[in-house]
Amino acid sequence: MDAHQITAAFDDIYDHALVFHGYTDYMRDYDVLIYTTADPQSGIAPEYLRYRFKHCVRASVTTSVSPDVWTRSLDDRLLDFDQGCELDGLVWGVRWHPLYPGAKLLPTTPETATWSAQLGQPVHEATIETNIHAITLVFADLSVDRVDPGYAPFTVTQDD
Repeated sequence: MDAHQITAAFDDIYDHALVFHGYTDYMRDYDVLIYTTADPQSGIAPEYLRYRFKHCVRASVTTSVSPDVWTRSLDDRLLDFDQGCELDGLVWGVRWHPLYPGAKLLPTTPETATWSAQLGQPVHEATIETNIHAITLVFADLSVDRVDPGYAPFTVTQDD
């Protein structure tokens, strides 16, 4: 995808739900899974989308949660929605983050210019911000795919 296509793909997920992010099991690409919904009257069914940031040379994740909220959010009961919903703290157990302010493509930086020259293809930098995390990715390409129920980004297997 070129920069315009990436920006359009980011616009499509604004204010939807981020439900998972991390490197793929082969550790080259970075996946961000999004749950998208529309007004039920529109007839558009909700779906899960995988944004795969290909050739991801840097992924940085930092908290968007303030220290005072972190201090109130250490109780493990906050990991479960039913146990944590009545407690004073961030309920981690909701298992999603709103994509707000969302994802945006950044202008070319010295880092992306260097990687572009090294890889022989355009390299981009993007930020994805939610109320929980700020994710910064440096990557060469983006693919967007629908994922079906049962999709698992990682499976533990028995060693042979």
